[in-house]
Amino acid sequence: MSTLKKTTLALALAGATLATTAQANEVEVLHWWTSGGEARAANVLKELMEAEGYGWQDFAVAGGGGETAMTVLKSRAMSGNPPSAAQIKGPEIQEWGDLGLLGDLNDVADAEGWDELLPEVVADIMRHDGQYVAVPVNVHRVNWLWANPDVLEAAGVEMPTTLDELFEAGEAIREAGFVPLAHGGQSWQDATVFESVLLGGQGSEFYQQALVALDPEALGGEQMIDALEDFKRTRELMDEGMPGRDWNVATAMVIEGVAGFQLMGDWAKGEFTAAGLTAGEDYLCAAAPGTEDAFTFNIDSLAMFRVTDDEERAAQQALARLVLEPTFQEAFNLAKGSIPARPDLDMSEFDSCAQQSLADFQRTAEEGGLVPSMAHGMAVRADVQGAIFDVVTNYFNDDDMPAEEAAERMVSAAQAASF
Repeated sequence: MSTLKKTTLALALAGATLATTAQANEVEVLHWWTSGGEARAANVLKELMEAEGYGWQDFAVAGGGGETAMTVLKSRAMSGNPPSAAQIKGPEIQEWGDLGLLGDLNDVADAEGWDELLPEVVADIMRHDGQYVAVPVNVHRVNWLWANPDVLEAAGVEMPTTLDELFEAGEAIREAGFVPLAHGGQSWQDATVFESVLLGGQGSEFYQQALVALDPEALGGEQMIDALEDFKRTRELMDEGMPGRDWNVATAMVIEGVAGFQLMGDWAKGEFTAAGLTAGEDYLCAAAPGTEDAFTFNIDSLAMFRVTDDEERAAQQALARLVLEPTFQEAFNLAKGSIPARPDLDMSEFDSCAQQSLADFQRTAEEGGLVPSMAHGMAVRADVQGAIFDVVTNYFNDDDMPAEEAAERMVSAAQAASF
């Protein structure tokens, strides 16, 4: 049984009487869009809601890539007053739906034609038992490599296309006096680098077997050992100040020319945009080395909790409708660094990185290589993800742990958490 089900099982009995702190005709929205680019993006939705006469209670919870926000949400839900809407994604949408706590968005989905607007891989994640319970805000690509062109020029290197080229470029960057790879030593950031390195070295088929299907032979086999060894090598490219560093602080190292590269999802682009930088000129983007034929996706979404007040339900329906309308999809994703959840929008206002991202998303969806991000809660349940995080981070920071032992721990952790 998952951690979420263990901690909130009693809520299934009380679901019909849940109340929220939101007042009629307004929504309380729990999210973790708190960095510069993210906060600016979230404010777009607030302004659109207020323009239609609805109130907005902002419930922003910073830190931990969403882990802190989920802890707060569980506490609120257990006390019987979840927010009107919460940033929930991936398998956790299904878990909250299984508890009977999510509201039905089928009316607005039918009226707005969501089935026709959304790619099936996106729409399927938003449904529980065939009913829409959440609305997608965007699609993030996780397997990106960001770079400062001035640092690369000073070191005499180009954007790497393989892991070997990344390590070679990193040596030259360090010799030139810069940090090769900006990183924050937090478990979710470690896992972000790990899954991109695994994908780049072992391919999308192995990624699917190991990090999505949790195949014990894949988790404990030679390919996993090779991936873990490549992952630990990336530590040589990082600086000693990385422990506990927030991801946007690491992005600032690239922006300010302290570091050459960062392996991070395209929310990092929101920081470049907020700094007034231009893609292809002031900063560079490319698929993480070795992953040009793959796309690791992370979909932000807002799930609606079941409410009994008609006016509050109307506010929720308005929120869901506005999220997928072109005005918000364009404004939010331009600020956030991601691409729209609906692929029919005009991308002429988006930069070259976003245009490449959308093209790659559509191509990999058709040809293969489109995989859900384990590091960002799209591939496995939160308890399984946490168990993998622990192994990855412990191995990454333990100079004496061999990759073979880490692979064995990966198998044990995934199996134990899956019960």
